[in-house]
Parts: sequence; C-alpha cells; structure tokens
Amino acid sequence: MRNMSTSLPTLAPLAGLDPDLQRSLLAQVRDLWTHGSTALEGNTLTLGETKFVIEEGLTVSGKPLKDHEEVVGHARAIELLYGLLDDWPARPVTAAQLFELHRAVQTRVVIDMYKPIVGWKIEPNGTYAMTEEGRQTFIDYAAPSNVPELMDTWLAELNRLGVEPLDEAAALSAYARLHLGFVHIHPFWDGNGRMARLLANLPVLRAGHLPVVIDVRERKRYIDTLASYQLAVGPLTPGMGVWPRPELETAFIALCREAYAATQALIDGAREQQAARRARADSGAGRP
Repeated sequence: MRNMSTSLPTLAPLAGLDPDLQRSLLAQVRDLWTHGSTALEGNTLTLGETKFVIEEGLTVSGKPLKDHEEVVGHARAIELLYGLLDDWPARPVTAAQLFELHRAVQTRVVIDMYKPIVGWKIEPNGTYAMTEEGRQTFIDYAAPSNVPELMDTWLAELNRLGVEPLDEAAALSAYARLHLGFVHIHPFWDGNGRMARLLANLPVLRAGHLPVVIDVRERKRYIDTLASYQLAVGPLTPGMGVWPRPELETAFIALCREAYAATQALIDGAREQQAARRARADSGAGRP
C-alpha cells in the first residue's frame, strides 16, 4: 500500500496532469474515500492518520488495531475496484466479485457460520432508528431468502449503468440509486455501508469521473436520509423490486451531489498545482 499502482485508471480529471500529479490526486482521493467511509462506521483514525497508516504501513499509538485494519482493507478494496474497470462492462460484474471485494473490506477474522464472508447473509438484520417525529423504531432489511434475487436485480442495474455515457449529473444520480438499493437490501452480515460506497462508484469511475465521497461531517444527515427512505418503502421483496419508490430518492440524490464538492476540490487543487508548475516553466524558459 505504500505506492500507488503504476497502472492508472483512465479518468477525465487526470487528463493534462503530469504523472506525479495524477498519482498524487489518486492518493488523495483514496485517503479521503477511505477515511470518510470508515469514519462513517465509527473508525477513529483522522484523515492524516489514515494516510500515514496506508502509506507507511505503521500503526498510530493509542488507536485500535481494528481501525488500522479497516483502512488498509478499504484502500486495498479501492485497488480491486479499479481492477474491475479493466474488463467492465464487457464482462459483467458478478456476485463472486462482490464476495472478493467484501473479503478485502471485512478484515476481521470471524469464525462463525452465521457470519459468512464469501456469501450473502443467512440471518435477518436491521437497525434501530428514529423517525422524523422522534419516535423510536426498527428498520428491517431484506430477508435472507430474498437476497439472491434482489441482488441479481441490483447487479443487472449496475451492469446496465456501466454501458451508459454518463455526464457528471447522471453519474451522481447513478451512484445515489445504486447506493440506496444496496444498503436497503443489506446483503451481507456486516460491511454493507462500505461496500455500497465502493460499488456505487463503479459507473462513476467507468464514465471517467472521480468517486463520490460522503463526508463524515454529514454522518447524521446521511443516516437520517437513508432511514427515512427505508422506513417509507419498507423491507424489500422480489415482487417490489429494488427501487419501488423512485420519487423518494430525491433527498439522497441531493446529498450525494453536494458531497461531490469534496472530490471537486481535490481536482481543482491538482489543476492549480499543474498550472503553477507550467507558469514556472514558462517563466524560466523566457529568461536569457
């Protein structure tokens, strides 16, 4: 993890940047993406500590071992995600590839037949939530018996979006749709949020854009928006499909579009660095 892959993905924001600035931008995105996604789940490492752990392979004193494992696993998962782009969408993404990505994300070794790593969940899962009226409630995710069929539908939509020529607005809408559907199914016993925030970015990357990153400072809004949607729709079944109420997706799409400002800021910073470098070179070339 100390060095970025020498094979860089083909992404529009990298065009016109020197190779070292391309690698730097991808490293910044990787660190921000990893920090944001793991911090949303309670990881205590700061952005700077996340960068240190990934690049140096060392631990931060006083921080839990699991937090270090999570960021290293997530950074590895990003590399696997970039690797999927090599053959996609010519070769559709499969459930088996999702299981391998889940293996990278789910770094904790758990010897429990009811908590599979290479497979869908086999026990019901859900989460405690608060309604907009302040009432305590429980959100049930899709029943284990319904997961294979629902995930077939989800994967079909993912692979369909992979062949679409998505501009930035369409890419962000695709991200929101896939993200919503995945976390509503909740197909794994753990790691669903991190998996959703990785996989939903595949069409974004395929279309040549850098990924959407949800800022940890938006954690409450993020959780509340997802909970409101899931409570309104109810547990998914194959008969309902994965996205039965598209009119309710608006709030989450808006959140994702606002979140993209963080990615755009990194792109702008890289372009400013490139412009400054060229200005210095031009200035030097004009000297006698």
